[in-house]
Amino acid sequence: MKTLGLIGGMSWESSAVYYELINKKVKEALGGFHSCKSIMVTVDFAEIEKLQHQNEWEVLDRMMAHSAKQLEAAGADIVVLCTNTMHLCSHAIIDNISIPFLHIAEATGLDIKNKNLKKVGLLGTKFTMEKDFYKEYILNNFGIEVIIPSDEEREKVHNIIYQELVHGMIKNDSREIYKKIIKNLEQRGAEGVILGCTEIPLLISDSDVDIHVFDTTTIHAGKAVEWALSD
Repeated sequence: MKTLGLIGGMSWESSAVYYELINKKVKEALGGFHSCKSIMVTVDFAEIEKLQHQNEWEVLDRMMAHSAKQLEAAGADIVVLCTNTMHLCSHAIIDNISIPFLHIAEATGLDIKNKNLKKVGLLGTKFTMEKDFYKEYILNNFGIEVIIPSDEEREKVHNIIYQELVHGMIKNDSREIYKKIIKNLEQRGAEGVILGCTEIPLLISDSDVDIHVFDTTTIHAGKAVEWALSD
């Protein structure tokens, strides 16, 4: 078994889900007392959130690259960034390590392609929805169109993430807002929806909507385990 290197803390609630999923999947695969070999570097999300909203992405690049180098030095065989938004810094990570990096959009795109979908919606932070790093990755690598909510809807999605979900607050009213936004994406032709923030699956699941749901946390963790157990 290879050792997974995890960059966590964005938020710690979703990082805890990653850790649980990864270990459960290894136990399902190997049985007995098996768990996953892993190393986690956890950042202080207060620092990250402040820099995000100040648009200080070069500073964030350096922070993510530093975390990745810490994992490599500690003996990790691959780096897994336990967040969607911070994949904006993936190039900085890749440029500063010699071990592989498992991109969350790669894992998600493969899952969408396997279901033969051509158009999906994307929910996440405003950074994830409005910048091109996620949408273009899936379009360029898998030929799948990615659409996003309206300006007003994006604001609601973003605020619920930062004001509630990253604090572990799960509200039924917010779930209904998300369900309505997903329904609007469906009416615009989306055959599925990417839950492109690792906190959103704390609020929305398959049972809440009528189209395919792509839980990026579960998908990413699953691909990480596949890699760890591969020859």
